[in-house]
Amino acid sequence: MAARDPLPLVAGKSPADTRVVVAMSGGVDSSVVAAMLKEAGYDVVGVTLQLYDHGAAIQRKGACCAGQDIRDARDVAGRIGVPHYVLDYERRFREKVIDGFAASYASGETPVPCVACNQFIKFADLFETARDLGADALATGHYVSARMDAWGERALYRAKEASRDQSYFLFATTKEQLRLLRFPLGEFAKSEVRALARRYGLSVAEKPDSQDICFVPSGRYAQVVERLAPQAIIPGEIVHIDGRVLGRHAGVVNYTVGQRRGLGLGSSRSANASEPLFVVRIDAARARVIVGPHEALETSAASLRDVNWIGPGAFADLPPEGLEVFARARSTRPPVAARLLPRGAGEAIVAFEVGEYGVSPGQACVFYENGGPDARVLGGGFIQATQPAQDQSARELSS
Repeated sequence: MAARDPLPLVAGKSPADTRVVVAMSGGVDSSVVAAMLKEAGYDVVGVTLQLYDHGAAIQRKGACCAGQDIRDARDVAGRIGVPHYVLDYERRFREKVIDGFAASYASGETPVPCVACNQFIKFADLFETARDLGADALATGHYVSARMDAWGERALYRAKEASRDQSYFLFATTKEQLRLLRFPLGEFAKSEVRALARRYGLSVAEKPDSQDICFVPSGRYAQVVERLAPQAIIPGEIVHIDGRVLGRHAGVVNYTVGQRRGLGLGSSRSANASEPLFVVRIDAARARVIVGPHEALETSAASLRDVNWIGPGAFADLPPEGLEVFARARSTRPPVAARLLPRGAGEAIVAFEVGEYGVSPGQACVFYENGGPDARVLGGGFIQATQPAQDQSARELSS
């Protein structure tokens, strides 16, 4: 198959006069982006970030940024004939991503480190590196689109293939960064990308997609937190929302909101009902894990911090009565109808039209113009608190 024409990446400039830095992770997506742009005649420079101590992650399938991935990126660059650089960002990654991840988990939150990586490393430090290299554009293999809106600003949109859409992890991208960023795969299906990789003769054509957080290749998040913040691992009680103490736990880092399995309560069912129990809330300050039936997970609203607005106009100019949006409170959930209510600089409340489930502090809540594919991303923020759909104030723990 032939690649779709990626021209023009920069208005008024020919491909030969346009330098593009491609963030090459060693996976099939970014490799195809580099090959596609090289074929189109662009001046391509490949950059791979060394983000953490490879350790046991080397050669492990499904983990990004490991030693094998760096070798794969180098091989692809050699195959298509572009210069390739490996940049050591380990210290910055540890400070901005890993330490924050551990602190967030230890405080009872469910962090999204991929957002922090994009926000502080890939689209911040790498952004500056691209500028230093004289780049006219910085391209990545993310499944999103960016194009001009009616006001002449570059805007971010969901990918055409909803199951591949990665816009949830890119809400913190700024308007300034969008002027430099390019996402050539936004209109592609994954099957098309792999077909292109085979046509280009890339060794990564059949390489599995990343599944785990890159610095947690085992998928055991609690082990990372225990190693980085052992003082935060405090045993405590597992408590039903009605106040009954059901058992004990070895640390809140072993639990996330919405979790059903592995609660350490035998059958994980309440004493007087056949319904399974779920983690409803985590009270890290008192080392308590609060559990309840599935309906107790329903959330009517969430308060947000560090809101980033990339929609039309300015966040400060939104009407005080709010704006109708579609909100996505988990990366695995589709956007749902909601109202966005600004509450000062960088803060907002999202009120869901119909209760959402499994909404957890620490995660991102991303806003869209509508609920369909190719919807414009308006921005997002981090969840700092949630409001239960059912008023449980009389039953929630107060002691």
